[in-house]
Amino acid sequence: MAEQDQVRTRSASVARKTNETDIKLSFDVDGTGISELVTDVPFLNHMLDLFTKHGHFNLKVDAKGDIEIDDHHTVEDIGICLGQTLREALGDKRGIKRYANVFIPMDEALAQVVIDISNRPHFEYRAEYPTANVGSFETQLVQEFLWKLALEARITLHVIVHYGQNTHHMVEAVFKALGRAIDEATTIDPRVQGVPSTKGVL
Repeated sequence: MAEQDQVRTRSASVARKTNETDIKLSFDVDGTGISELVTDVPFLNHMLDLFTKHGHFNLKVDAKGDIEIDDHHTVEDIGICLGQTLREALGDKRGIKRYANVFIPMDEALAQVVIDISNRPHFEYRAEYPTANVGSFETQLVQEFLWKLALEARITLHVIVHYGQNTHHMVEAVFKALGRAIDEATTIDPRVQGVPSTKGVL
């Protein structure tokens, strides 16, 4: 029963307020794909909605930032908050699969996300986009978001965009693959006894 309770309650919330942003975020690992997203960055809303739907999470974000300067602080701080809630929600990581390797095609684009829920933050990113922007959104902010997510969640995260011609499709494939990879890596595997590490702790 205790193991089942852990699965049902793998959720966390955080509030982050700085001179640059004001963010409230709640994340449920074992959700049903429901997102409630209010931010000043429409393209990020779209990507987080895809991430949530394809990862079968529940995600609620209420974020305001200094977008009169640019979107950087808002995107970065949402990545920080999401990473913090993922780490808190997983607790001691008992029973999880830990690893995942997911490929997602989006029309002509192909993205790969490889994850180790390792308690060792590391980020590798291989992506070259045809354009520097999708609408008003700067594609360099994808890297900023993913790096801060990996750092705060304390996961090893490798993201590779193998190819593509449409920048929107390429970024969308990344966020869909991210959702699927986190979902798979955090899934409780009944074969796993305790923490999936020879160290005995993650």
